[in-house]
Amino acid sequence: MPLPFTSRKLAVAVALASAALVSAQAAATGFQVREQSAKSLANAFSNAAAGAEDVSFMAHNPAAIGNIDGNQVAGGVAYIDASFELQDAEATSLVGTNYDRGGSRQGGETATVPSFAAKTQLDERWDLGLAIYAPYGLSTKYDKDWIGRYHAVETELTTIDFQPTLNYRATERLNLAVGLRAQYADATLSNAVDLGARGAQAGVPGAAPGGNDGFAEVTGDDWGFGYTLGVLYQATDKTRLGASYRSEIDLTLEGDARFSADDPSGQIVLDGARARNTLTNGGGSAELTTPANLNFGVYHQLTDRLALMANAEWTEWSSFDELTVEFEDSTPDSNTTENWDDTWAFSVGANYALNPQWLLRAGLGIDETPVPSAEFRTPRVPDADRRWASLGATYQPTENLGITAGYLRIFGDDVDMDQDATPTNENASRGNLSGTYEVEADVFALSLDYRF
Repeated sequence: MPLPFTSRKLAVAVALASAALVSAQAAATGFQVREQSAKSLANAFSNAAAGAEDVSFMAHNPAAIGNIDGNQVAGGVAYIDASFELQDAEATSLVGTNYDRGGSRQGGETATVPSFAAKTQLDERWDLGLAIYAPYGLSTKYDKDWIGRYHAVETELTTIDFQPTLNYRATERLNLAVGLRAQYADATLSNAVDLGARGAQAGVPGAAPGGNDGFAEVTGDDWGFGYTLGVLYQATDKTRLGASYRSEIDLTLEGDARFSADDPSGQIVLDGARARNTLTNGGGSAELTTPANLNFGVYHQLTDRLALMANAEWTEWSSFDELTVEFEDSTPDSNTTENWDDTWAFSVGANYALNPQWLLRAGLGIDETPVPSAEFRTPRVPDADRRWASLGATYQPTENLGITAGYLRIFGDDVDMDQDATPTNENASRGNLSGTYEVEADVFALSLDYRF
């Protein structure tokens, strides 16, 4: 989001509120990350709720550890190569100044997402586990001189969940689990500030709208707490059903803002703003919520070699209806309306056992975007409906050791963005920005699991 020139406090408000919306948009809708298990990724997440193949599935359904006897550890890493580019872009100020300075309209970044999980069977009834994974976030970055620089330059969100889990084996067929989620979130975002426009209004010699930029960077972090619930039911010897719920987590990002100018004319304007106690380095906070979601799944062993699976996931993105920002002094709170919708994702998959050592995996899926229309789509979250196609394999060199590799290709719809500016709305200082986003991504995952 842009940082208005006229108020340092409002600048912090808008920037910190936007930190909640850092997008993993190429890997999953909104800013969700699902890549906690290479086995799940290789099946397009169609086995998330009911697969329960190893301890890494605890991140999707905590009751998965009840399907594993004894003790097990698993670790993995996913590499996300995201691509999204704004085509046919146009950007102007309120008075018609063209903001195009020739920078690339490509904002995709790469990200590495690690995960770890372990469990021990306490006795015939109880299992204890711990999962550490990243449920949200990805890095996005545009050139500092790109056409939409007043809307966004760099956006980065890192979240880490620590999930201790307790599972109860209610019967030979039914597992019930509960887990605590301690979530740490750290955000950094930046964008350009049109110091030239303000300098021209103030009569600063040489100042030109779109020609004398400043730069703003905001950081914030916090801890939040939630829970997860899961059930796993072995309906028949060949069919397993699963369901899980992950609660929303409330966070308050405490942040710092830093402002700089790119050239002498911009520095004159910035110095004047600091003298008037606007655009000065300072802090603020923004409340945000990472959304709740539900998973429902079925896993069926059709033959000795072939297994089929399906999953449906609902995410409560409507919790982003509004973001409230509070300040360190008596400044009134700032509210930002997002108007996101709840979404569904659906996927199907299959496993085929070539022999006792090799298991082949594949899957297909669709994922809805929570962004309701072009006017709510921003360069920080150019989200779109998308489709998944995945392949992978698990190699079992010994009875206790498994090695899995998976690949997921994500195809996003081309979507329009239309950020209009008026003298009184949130785009007044950053101008108009429109165009069409192309979104796609490749995801590679590798994991090891060991039972002892």
